[in-house]
Amino acid sequence: MRSTVYDIAIVGGGINGAGVARDAAGRGLKVLLAEQSDLGSATSSASTKLIHGGLRYLEHHEFRLVRHALEERERLWAIAPHIIWPLRFVLPHRKGLRPAWLLRLGLFLYDHLGGRKLLPGTKTLRLRTHPAGEALRDVSAIGFEYSDCWVQDNRLVVLNARDAAMRGADIRVRTRCVAARRDGALWRLTLEDAETGRKSEATARALVNAAGPWADKVVSDVAGIGARGYVRLVQGSHIVVRKLYEHDRCYIFQNPDGRIFFAIPYEEDFTLIGTTDRDYKGAPEAVAASAEEVDYLLAAASSYFRTELSTADVVWTYSGVRALFDDGAANAQETTRDYVLQLGPAGGRRRRCFPYSAARSPPIAALRVTFWTSSPQSFRIGAGSEAGRRRSRCPAAPFRPERPMISQEPFSMSIPTSPSGRRAGSYAITGWRRGTFSARRRTASISAAISAAR
Repeated sequence: MRSTVYDIAIVGGGINGAGVARDAAGRGLKVLLAEQSDLGSATSSASTKLIHGGLRYLEHHEFRLVRHALEERERLWAIAPHIIWPLRFVLPHRKGLRPAWLLRLGLFLYDHLGGRKLLPGTKTLRLRTHPAGEALRDVSAIGFEYSDCWVQDNRLVVLNARDAAMRGADIRVRTRCVAARRDGALWRLTLEDAETGRKSEATARALVNAAGPWADKVVSDVAGIGARGYVRLVQGSHIVVRKLYEHDRCYIFQNPDGRIFFAIPYEEDFTLIGTTDRDYKGAPEAVAASAEEVDYLLAAASSYFRTELSTADVVWTYSGVRALFDDGAANAQETTRDYVLQLGPAGGRRRRCFPYSAARSPPIAALRVTFWTSSPQSFRIGAGSEAGRRRSRCPAAPFRPERPMISQEPFSMSIPTSPSGRRAGSYAITGWRRGTFSARRRTASISAAISAAR
């Protein structure tokens, strides 16, 4: 029996890998995705759980990045409004930090750069009389309120993977890619079941490295190409404390060190505070919030809220490792969040791409993509050489990735009055055999942790 030759093999089942799988499968390509653990089990479920444009990147003149991220914000909301919904963010002005006029200018750009259509725009608040000011101290009388979106991040990964599977993609979880070698115009992959140790072979015309913080390891250890050093690992940690205020708005605060952090209503009875930004040198799977990071977030939050916080108030912490392109920035905070794709197995050429949720790490084989939520006319794949390239046109019924993803829940574009009334983890997938597709409700452990604090 003739074995399957995949058009694209993807290493990594986070949001980048799942997004690429959905897009490619929707365009008629044969797709294989191998994830060593569970879908979205690492960086993709350790985020601040926001769909946002990156307001702070405006002061680093990353206008293109912010514009495209803002365009993606409403597009993603339209695709999955049952797990993404709008939030209003309060940005208080504090004397001695960024001036009020600069904040308002930045928010004006933020409102107009990305073609905002449905989300409410920025307005000025008088914090001494507005309910959003009641929980705060040591801030000016003025503040600003603007819009971004909340997302159930782990479910977004599962939805993309499930949508890809429904379109024919072969999604394999708890499956490690332990070797990848070139054989002419093809890639020969060795896959290993992470639980049984059983090995299998797969063949693909292109290989996409979407392994996140393991990207360099895939390049050097799995593909044997040699260490690249293009990936900078940056740790981001969060803490969860008991609810600090009664209303449903979020806060975005400035710190004297130039960083910003968020305070977000979480699971009805709690407030989520984060994130940190520091270089990480350890094993990605061993990352955890350090005492230093917890103290940093507690001190920062205590400087704004009337409630003085201590370690005794922390009911849960979580941490993740971002895989960013190492552009030589002096510190992690200033490292670009733009996407850079490394094309070709022998180094090829490098180009900066728009900020879409495709592989953040450098792909090993040639791959040209656009947003996985937009609709280009064609999709080009290749094995890293001109001779191995072919063009695969869209199927007769063109794939429209900006349309809603599959779901067991009805879609609604209504704007909820309170995001804190929604709970993560209600989306479950069962009945899929091991090594093919599975999704565990990651929030089960979250719920257990915070329920004990109630």
